[in-house]
Amino acid sequence: MYSARILLADDHPLVLEGVKQLLEPNFSVVGTAQTGQQVLEQVEKLLPDIVLLDANMPGMSGFETARQLKNLAPTVRIIFLTMLTEAIAVSEGFRVGAMGYVLKQDASDELHSAVQSVMANRRFVSSKLDTEVREAMECQWSRPEGYTTDLTERQRQILSMLANGFSTKKIAKELNISMKTVEFHKANITRKLGVRTMSDLIRVALASGMTAL
Repeated sequence: MYSARILLADDHPLVLEGVKQLLEPNFSVVGTAQTGQQVLEQVEKLLPDIVLLDANMPGMSGFETARQLKNLAPTVRIIFLTMLTEAIAVSEGFRVGAMGYVLKQDASDELHSAVQSVMANRRFVSSKLDTEVREAMECQWSRPEGYTTDLTERQRQILSMLANGFSTKKIAKELNISMKTVEFHKANITRKLGVRTMSDLIRVALASGMTAL
């Protein structure tokens, strides 16, 4: 059976060693890197099937590394192995070309499944992420562009607040979430509803009876 060739990228040597021990002997760890630049150099030399990337690395971030990596070697599959759980980080990971997103704290439970999934050309989203984040990622992959009112309960809640004049900061405070998460939901709401401006968004909310708090 073919053993996937994996390059590990993290700026902490102990993490690299721990992940290597997790993956071997089921997979072939062909090398390690501690910076984004090293990742790009190693990929050209080692020709891995998969690169496991941390999102936070010194100099070039994991997200920027992934973006450049997809230009350099489009067939290489990318899995983010990170501690970032915010919706905006997960969204960015897939936007720059990742096929998998695994939380470091759950690597022992999910990393093998993630590797197997992406090798079979299936996206992998950690089951330990917030259900709203997972739902947003699923929608991003499967729903066509265009109008729909199929919003989640949280999206309807935020749309109602927006229509009633709440600022992003106030929504974040009321719902006890970050401003980045509010912006993430706003972006998904506008995409689902097929609108571009806040005024159009509010008009849709009014016409659809979504303004009751």
